Amino acid sequence: MRVLFTVPPLAGHVNPTVAVGAELAARGHEIAWTGPASALAGLLPPSARILPAGDEAGGGYSVLHERWRDLRGVGALRFLWEEALVPLARAMVPGVTRAVRAFEPDVMVADQQALAGPLAARRLGVPWATSASTSAELTRPFADFPKVGEWVADQIAGLLREFGAGHPDAGGKGEEADGDRGWDPRFSERLILVFSTPELVGNEEDFAPHYAFVGPAFGARPAAPGFPWQRLDPARRRVLVSLGTLNQEAGGRFYGAVLDAAERLAAEVQLVLAAPAALVGAAPDHVLLQERVPQLELLPHLDAVVCHGGHNTVCEALAYGLPLVVAPIRDDQPIVAQQVVRAGAGVRVRFGRTRAEELRDALTAVLDEPGPRRSARRIQASFAAAGGAAAAADRLEKLL
Repeated sequence: MRVLFTVPPLAGHVNPTVAVGAELAARGHEIAWTGPASALAGLLPPSARILPAGDEAGGGYSVLHERWRDLRGVGALRFLWEEALVPLARAMVPGVTRAVRAFEPDVMVADQQALAGPLAARRLGVPWATSASTSAELTRPFADFPKVGEWVADQIAGLLREFGAGHPDAGGKGEEADGDRGWDPRFSERLILVFSTPELVGNEEDFAPHYAFVGPAFGARPAAPGFPWQRLDPARRRVLVSLGTLNQEAGGRFYGAVLDAAERLAAEVQLVLAAPAALVGAAPDHVLLQERVPQLELLPHLDAVVCHGGHNTVCEALAYGLPLVVAPIRDDQPIVAQQVVRAGAGVRVRFGRTRAEELRDALTAVLDEPGPRRSARRIQASFAAAGGAAAAADRLEKLL
């Protein structure tokens, strides 16, 4: 089988496909990726076959990020669609189309935010599956904000009209209808690989059988050399603080509150703070400050995680049974944070206005109270049972 992954130039969206691709390759299948090649080269293994698509748009993501990082709420959502997702799809369609014709895949796997993949797949008659790198859009996120949901559907409708591909159903949650009218390029009608489980996402939705909850899929990551493992203190509980790769620059005030909270817990807790030193300043001895950390390798040595509610970080922490303090910033993060709290696996705090006392109390709760750790381990067990990359590969093999 020949499988073509279509991805945006974002680490959290590429990472699951690395793991699934490696599993497929180990089974003898031929795999390739298409997207902005210059960005993907730094996110994929050196041996990965990359077919370029939309490099001009992908190269502008660093500029877009500078404008996006201080936005919140609806403003951030509008920016995401108007300035990032739709222009990226528009730029990628020609390259993805060339990639499909050159690689001749039996099936395509398109990330939710790589809308060019489904557009090309339908035009060329190639079966396609969705890589749901976040579960937020699966749970009717705009149920309480119907006008926002209608606006998102209008953006999708405009993109489909531009490429002569019909109109989406504004009220649906991603299931395709027959013909061109009613389909949503974020969600395949044949297979949606969800890198989570109902124990975290919730059981309120009645998901169709083509929603495959496979749990997190962990692939190879770029190395973070020079991590001072010898400085991890076995006498204290260790907590990672990370705002992910895209949100670090927005964390200046938050990092200050974290350091104040750590000062009050210094006798018992060691923080591993993943942040730029320029934003944090001098770190006290009980705080291990590193701009980059080998997160997957580090998690088994930790007792809890403080993060922004990014889907990858949350699922990675829970895969190791670690309770969370979540401080969501924008986009899908409030929904993922709500999933964590509803599942009992962590505590939510305010990102923009949190105080040291609030963070200290949240850390104490997840470290000392048995409930969050017990819930985190329940989700950990569900992740292990779901099968990860192997389960995803199984479902893709059955797609044809």
